[in-house]
Amino acid sequence: MTGASRTGCAVVTGGTRGIGAAVAERLRADGWTTATLGRSTGCDVRDPDQVAAAFDAIEAEHGPVLVLVNNAGVRDDGLAIRMSHEQWRTVLDTNLDGAFHCTKRALDSMLAARWGRIVNVSSVVALRANPGQANYAASKAGLVGFTKVVAREMARRGITCNAVTPGVIETDMTADVADAIVEHVPARRAGRPEEVAAAVSFLVSEEAAYVNGTTLTIDGALSA
Repeated sequence: MTGASRTGCAVVTGGTRGIGAAVAERLRADGWTTATLGRSTGCDVRDPDQVAAAFDAIEAEHGPVLVLVNNAGVRDDGLAIRMSHEQWRTVLDTNLDGAFHCTKRALDSMLAARWGRIVNVSSVVALRANPGQANYAASKAGLVGFTKVVAREMARRGITCNAVTPGVIETDMTADVADAIVEHVPARRAGRPEEVAAAVSFLVSEEAAYVNGTTLTIDGALSA
């Protein structure tokens, strides 16, 4: 049994391609009315006003947001010593601040319903650092800490908050690095977006009600 029998909807940020698109497709298959947010759909998650307006519009059409998957993310790699302030801020503002803005808005609806599911899409780099990704690693590690705090704050309200940390997944974002990293993956292959989506599907289900504040790693044993 999923939570899709509840009156409400799901929102996936960065949901137009890659992992986000696979998650949105899986949630729809699970019975959730699912909306996607991203710059291509007119919402920059770095801007709390745009986030609030987008959630208002979604809820006016589909009811309260009861499931939120914070997947929007960017990379802008470079050695820390050479990284510009703009590179740092662009990645942190999107990957971490964006999740904060969306979570804060979604919690209003979840608290009213006394039920909610939040899944933050972090990364294996939060657990196993990659040189040249100081900004990306910081943002994704921040998501793990953020996940734990929200879980503890909301646990008595019927709301769970968990994270997934994908490893090398076949997406546009990893196209330039996948071949170099796959040789280090014990499974000897890249993961598929659908495999991440399956994990998210479980975490938003009724069966996962007691799974809260955890991080589920999906990386073919890369971080083991």
